[in-house]
Amino acid sequence: MHQEKSQKTFSKEFNKLRDKIAAKENFAFSRFSDGELHMLQNMYFKITDDHFVEGTKVGYCKYTEEEHKEFDPKKHKFYRDKLEEAFKFKKYNYFKGICAKADVGEQDFRWQLELNSHDTEDLTFSNVFINANYPRFIQEVIPLLKDRDIIFVVNEKADVSKLNLEIIKTFRVGSNCIVNNYNLATEIPEFIKDKNIEDAVILCSCASLSNFIIYEGFKSSEKNTFIDIGSALNPFVGLEGWQYS
Repeated sequence: MHQEKSQKTFSKEFNKLRDKIAAKENFAFSRFSDGELHMLQNMYFKITDDHFVEGTKVGYCKYTEEEHKEFDPKKHKFYRDKLEEAFKFKKYNYFKGICAKADVGEQDFRWQLELNSHDTEDLTFSNVFINANYPRFIQEVIPLLKDRDIIFVVNEKADVSKLNLEIIKTFRVGSNCIVNNYNLATEIPEFIKDKNIEDAVILCSCASLSNFIIYEGFKSSEKNTFIDIGSALNPFVGLEGWQYS
């Protein structure tokens, strides 16, 4: 990713995280993709049924209800500051996926590196489990999760019964969970602690709330694995938004 230091590639980064899952080595992977980048830069954005707004830019596309979001820097400073706290957090095996230069351009790419004090050791690609690596995620990662206890944080409309995984607990979220359902950022770590859960995998599919849950959960204990999977499992749980976006 940062050629001068790390020579990171899309396939090698996938292999690194996949191998940790295979070895049952607990770690955290938190995605700071374009939405999180906009939040960190205090840019207003909104997603509705048929269009999106990014600052002064307006685009048109079809979006389903679970994808509806709005971030207003004038109203949501708390969440933006928490997101920066999660981004700057350092801990062994706490990995932060950022936007690649090809996706956001040189300036925003360098901005992310600067926010992380130009340290690339704990950085990876936000899209490491999707795009060109998505078939490998389905074929190589999902089978590794079938003998693990799973905690799934997912939209209230998802049908998790279609997944062939050992889900021991499901936490549901509504739309706009970049600012809603923040209570889960403390409730999930407390649930894990109260139930003495160890070596489980917490799959988070809840926009920026995933960043908060993973940060608070891994900060308090490294005895479980936290993975921000974005919408990677949406085709398997009856959520259709991925088809359009």
